[in-house]
Order: sequence, then structure tokens, then C-alpha cells
Amino acid sequence: MEVGPIFRALMRNKLGVVLIAVQIAFTMTVIVNAVFIINERNDTMGRPSGMDEANTFYITSIGFGDNFNEEVTAVEDLNMIRQMPDVLNASLTSALPVSGSGSSTGVSVVAGQRESSVPTAVYDVNERALSTMGLELVAGVDFTASDVLVRTRDNNSSPDNIIISAALAAVLFPELGIQAVGQTIYNANEQPLRIIGIVQQLQAPWPTSPFVEQAMLSPLHVIDGTSTYLVRTEPGQRDRLMVEVEELLAARNGERILRGLRSMEDTREESYRVDSAMSKILYVIIATLVFITAMGIVGLAVFSINRRKKQIGTRRALGATQGDILRYFLLENLMITGCGVLVGAVLTLAFNMFLVQSFDMPRIDWYYAPVGMLLLMLVGQLAVIGPSQGAARITPALATRSV
Repeated sequence: MEVGPIFRALMRNKLGVVLIAVQIAFTMTVIVNAVFIINERNDTMGRPSGMDEANTFYITSIGFGDNFNEEVTAVEDLNMIRQMPDVLNASLTSALPVSGSGSSTGVSVVAGQRESSVPTAVYDVNERALSTMGLELVAGVDFTASDVLVRTRDNNSSPDNIIISAALAAVLFPELGIQAVGQTIYNANEQPLRIIGIVQQLQAPWPTSPFVEQAMLSPLHVIDGTSTYLVRTEPGQRDRLMVEVEELLAARNGERILRGLRSMEDTREESYRVDSAMSKILYVIIATLVFITAMGIVGLAVFSINRRKKQIGTRRALGATQGDILRYFLLENLMITGCGVLVGAVLTLAFNMFLVQSFDMPRIDWYYAPVGMLLLMLVGQLAVIGPSQGAARITPALATRSV
């Protein structure tokens, strides 16, 4: 067995071995936790909102003229948009998923029990919202035009019927789930709200919210001078129709301004811009650390080989093959990286515990550490192959002349 001679040889260069092992341990700690964070961010950024985001855009109309009638204008605008070729539907909405801006409230199954209320996002919409958003109704019925309540900002009344997400139904009625159609819940004003429908999924406007999957649709149009139109198009027609809709709305009424023309995909990208930037930075850090660690392993191997040329030449003269020499240095590197990744596994878990306690991050999955160990050991073996092959090509004669 070559383990004993290899170990004794390593002890003659303790400082270099310890430094490389520590570097490997540090690299593993950072990389494994960075990969875990990246995967968490990617999972968050990839969560579906429930909408047909790829084919949806929105624009806001803000009236300012003395003769501006928001209710009539909204009805006429939406009718005009719906008649445009390649437009599937259009509706009013007070907020949008992953936009970062919207309203929320607390609802409960018993009136007056605010301490046990469940938080939920609230979308004020009209009877075309489900079709325009592309939401999947899994139970109950959709809103009708008669369900929509039109009121001023000073009026606090709310519609009697609502549609909620399946996630909210599961929290309010865990024993019923999507069978909660027909049940009554109560808002913060203790007004009864009857659930007439449940959609498969609808996210709240705030991506980092702890109740991001809990949402409620209310058939309500508040007259406050501002109307947001949501438009859903045929696949591939969104970008063209964004321009055409804006031009038609601008030409139709001069007593308002139009702003906020954006697609849902752009909105998602903007909301997750920080997460995306963090992932890119972590990718750069991972690549840099892997490169530096690999270069450190190469440097230690080259240094070790240069110091032992005479020993290698002597072994070749005694009958050692090139394969024997190659295997020797690969095994030597495996022992160093093995010690490094074992320490790194402990540090990885310790660092994750620190992140969990200090930044409320989720615990790392069990398989990240062993996978990280295997990959870093593979990197170490790949890094040392070049120097090891050079050592295997040393001839007895060359070794003698170099002494």
C-alpha cells in the first residue's frame, strides 16, 4: 500500500498541505451554501403566478379633465380593446402579481376574531378578470356583470361575492380545501363575504411575502381617477398590441394621461432584479473560488514534484511504470482533498446554521454536502492530472542529471 509513504511525504511539507486543505474546506463551505442560495432564488423566481404572463400586459389611464367620466371611459376603452384583432380579453384590475404593489387584508371564518385572521392579497377586478388573467377556476363559478360593485373612494362598502385562491381556501378551511365554495368568511370590517369560486393559483403582488399564494378577487371598481387595464393577447402578438393599444387609447380621449405600459414578463424581471443579480454574483464567486483552489492544488503538486525528481527517477529505475507514478500523485491529492472536504462539510453545515439563525434562511438539504464533497474531490483530481503526467514522464537519466 502507498498510503503510508504518501502520508510521510506529506508530513515533510505540512504547511503547504494544511493551506491547501484549508483552502478546499473554505471553498466548499462557500460554494455549497452559494449553490443552495442560488437554487432557492431560482425556485422563487420561477414560481408561477397563476397568470398567462407571456401574453399579458397592462396600462394605466389617469383622468384629469373636468368632464372625464372614469366609469364610462373604462367601459368604452375595454370594449374597444376587446374588439381588436388578436386580443383575447381585457379587464380592470387594482393590482398585479409580482408587481410589488397592491392591497391586503385579513379575513377570518368567524366574525370579530381579528386575532385569528388570515392575511390575503386583494385584487379589485371586473367580471372578465379570470379570462384575462388566464386563471384556472377549479371550483364554483366566475363573476357576472351584476356582481361588480362600482363605488367612490369614500365609500367603504364591498361586494358580497368573492373568488379566492386554492392556497387561501386550504388555510381557511383545511378540512374542505377547494370544496369551500359556498362558505362565508369575514373581512376586517366584519362584512360577510361569500366564496363563489376558487382558482388553482394566484400569487400576491409581493414575491417575498409569507402569504404569497393567498389571494382574493373582489368584483369591485373604485372610482378614484385611475384605471388599470389588463390585456391578454394571442401568443406572439403581445408586443405589437402593446403599441397599438396605447396609440388607440391616447387618440380616443385627451382628458387623461397614459402611463405604466408594461408586460407581465417585464414586471416579473423588475421585481426579481435583486435576486437575479445576487445569483449572477454568486456564480462569479463560485467560478473564482474553484479556479483559485484548482490553481493552488496545481501549485502544490508542481512544487512537490520538483522537490522529488530524484525520488521519482529512482522509482522509475527500480521498475515503477508511468501509471504507478500517476497513481501515486493522484492518491496523494485525494488524501489532501479528502481531509479538506471533510472539514468543509462540517463548516458548510455550521455556516448554514448561522444563516438560518441570523437571516431566517431555510435549512440546507442533506444531499448538498456530500455532492459538494464529491465534486470538489473531482476538481482536485482533474487539477493534479497535468502535473502528475509530467512527473510520470520523468526518466531515471533526467532525474540523475538534475541532482
